[in-house]
Amino acid sequence: MAEGDNKSANQLAAETASLEEQLQGWGEVILVSDKVLRWERAWFPLVLMGGVSFVFLMIYYLDPSVLSGVSCFVMFLCLADYLVPALAPRIFGSNKWTTEQQQRFHEICSNLVKTRRRMIGWWKRLFTLKEEKPKMYFMTMLFSLTGIAWVGQQVHNLFLTYLIVSFLLLFPGLNQHGIITKYLGMAKREVNKLLKQKEKKNE
Repeated sequence: MAEGDNKSANQLAAETASLEEQLQGWGEVILVSDKVLRWERAWFPLVLMGGVSFVFLMIYYLDPSVLSGVSCFVMFLCLADYLVPALAPRIFGSNKWTTEQQQRFHEICSNLVKTRRRMIGWWKRLFTLKEEKPKMYFMTMLFSLTGIAWVGQQVHNLFLTYLIVSFLLLFPGLNQHGIITKYLGMAKREVNKLLKQKEKKNE
């Protein structure tokens, strides 16, 4: 068991080191983005929502076709991939990194690797469910996709995308400040109260 844990830890360290090397040119931008996403300043959520709202208002105003939208998005990614590694050191000064910044960059890369592993694990579990319990897999996928299709039909596509993107960008800050834990705890307590009341009525 210990040998397996050591092997997994070594593999995680190797994947993290590889990702650090790949993202080295983006290091300064990632650290700044991390501060914004974790709301190190009280006004960072407003900046996030303002930026997201502006982008989606522009998309709504310009109303590009799907092909134009995808082309512009990929073009933006290509420009960022070319310009950021070249300009970031001049703007932020990568030679001035502190030990704390280097440690935080390592933590971010490690968390990204762990997240990727979780996603792959969920994907594998889904296929395992398909092989072991095909009926449950079929019913789960059917109801889930039907629910998503219904929501997509009721809510405008662009507005739904706006809500999803906003939540994903606000999630790290909500989690960092314990807001999600707080409201999940409140929801669990309310559910437990309802269950207890139901049990009392049944008695």
